[in-house]
Amino acid sequence: MPPQTCTACKTRPALYHRQYSGETLCKKCFAQTIEDKVRQTITRYHMLQFDDHLAVAVSGGKDSLSLLYIMAKLHKHRPRTTLTAVTVDEGIKGYRDQALQIANALCKKLNVPQHIVSFKDLYGLTLDEMIAQIRKKNNKLTACAYCGVLRRKAINIGARQIHANKIATGHTLDDETQTILMNIIRGDIVRLAKEKPITSEVHPLFVQKIKPLCEIPEKESALYAYIKKIDFQDTPCPYASEALRNDIRGMLNRMEIKHVGVKFTVQRAMERLRPAIEETAKKENFRTCIECGEPSAMDLCKACEMLHQMG
Repeated sequence: MPPQTCTACKTRPALYHRQYSGETLCKKCFAQTIEDKVRQTITRYHMLQFDDHLAVAVSGGKDSLSLLYIMAKLHKHRPRTTLTAVTVDEGIKGYRDQALQIANALCKKLNVPQHIVSFKDLYGLTLDEMIAQIRKKNNKLTACAYCGVLRRKAINIGARQIHANKIATGHTLDDETQTILMNIIRGDIVRLAKEKPITSEVHPLFVQKIKPLCEIPEKESALYAYIKKIDFQDTPCPYASEALRNDIRGMLNRMEIKHVGVKFTVQRAMERLRPAIEETAKKENFRTCIECGEPSAMDLCKACEMLHQMG
């Protein structure tokens, strides 16, 4: 059979069939739809102003590097915006070094400055060293639980160090729907309300976060990276198998195969529910951690609490 023609340009052979929309797209048109979607998301949620200093959280994975690539393209049309990549070095032997090299290579190619913050500098221990201590104490929390809390704090600190006023993260549609279901399963109403495309400013030390890829499925972010020849780390983190997120991801992917578009349905349902949930979450007042001076819901922030458990 002859190759199917792209339904957008109607001239080039198609590469990708987008089931949830019915489109069949060639390489060029597919990449253009991703970039257009990101622009639309930024506009819809008023994510950026023309004079922002944007820190792009870059890990070396496909999503964060695709985001950096797209934001660098958009930066050409926003000359007053400052763009800096912020990378966290958790200290995972045999894994993070490769990611740092890949991220650094793309930053140089795009002429985007890169700022690196490390667990070792911030917390006195690498993640590997932390996990070794945790396992000696038979702590039930997973490595991902520790890493997630400490990474968020490190990214926020790194963004402040370069005087950025916004942080862009590479969270895709898949990440967002997984997080929604994880917070429901955990009964974490406050975090359910807080996790959204653009965060509300609840403390002067929090740098506002935006998620320009929040309406892009993960597999489309990966395809975009392949089409644009963006080298990325595809080796999974050695600690990833411990995460609840893996179970949620598998369930959602199976649902998506049987019921195309279910991830979009979950996300849109959350958008409609969020105003009511935010009313409940308003009762939480952020204060300053007595240990490190960072924003915290309690007297001691979650990161410091976890670090104390290792001592």
